[in-house]
Amino acid sequence: MSWEGWSIFALFWVVFVTSPGPNAVNCIQNGMTYGFLRSLWGVAAILTQALLFLTLSALGITALIAASPTGFLIAKIVGAGFLIWLGVRGWIRAKTPMQADANPSRRIYTHAFAIATINPKSVAGYLAAFSQFVQADVPIGQQMWVIIPTALTITAASYMTYTALGAGLGRAAFTAIANTVLRRVLAGCFILYGLALGATALPERAFR
Repeated sequence: MSWEGWSIFALFWVVFVTSPGPNAVNCIQNGMTYGFLRSLWGVAAILTQALLFLTLSALGITALIAASPTGFLIAKIVGAGFLIWLGVRGWIRAKTPMQADANPSRRIYTHAFAIATINPKSVAGYLAAFSQFVQADVPIGQQMWVIIPTALTITAASYMTYTALGAGLGRAAFTAIANTVLRRVLAGCFILYGLALGATALPERAFR
């Protein structure tokens, strides 16, 4: 990959992972609830998903997933339902004090991995990266040595920043009402993301 190609890819990836979405909202929630250090398990889960999808993209599997309209539609519907469920649950629990978890690290990791993996935006993003920036005349293995470290470094920096933002909000002296409002705003984001994702799964004629 040329220097120019790498620069364009890096810029694309910055936009891709810094655009607010379910992962960002989850990182903010984790930071507020568990503090910065413990919430890094969530960032680790996102990096695991990123590495998995980068590998699958290199093997062409995500291209096959996107090429199957039925499979991609099911993924969108499931992802939309999952995000809406998270939002509704978060809205209902907004006034309830967070309870101590017997194994919060595992819960943080699995929860974040599920959110990162189930969102079809990830498939679209990785396909865009590989269709636009991978050079056909260069062995994919050689390019992955550049693509993977770049993508993972940018991803880690982005979601660590969101986690730190959440941790800072969690340390702030919020009143009970302000805390409830903030938690419901974040829950509402999940619901909106889910509705937007579900809307993309509807046939075009539904909007006519």
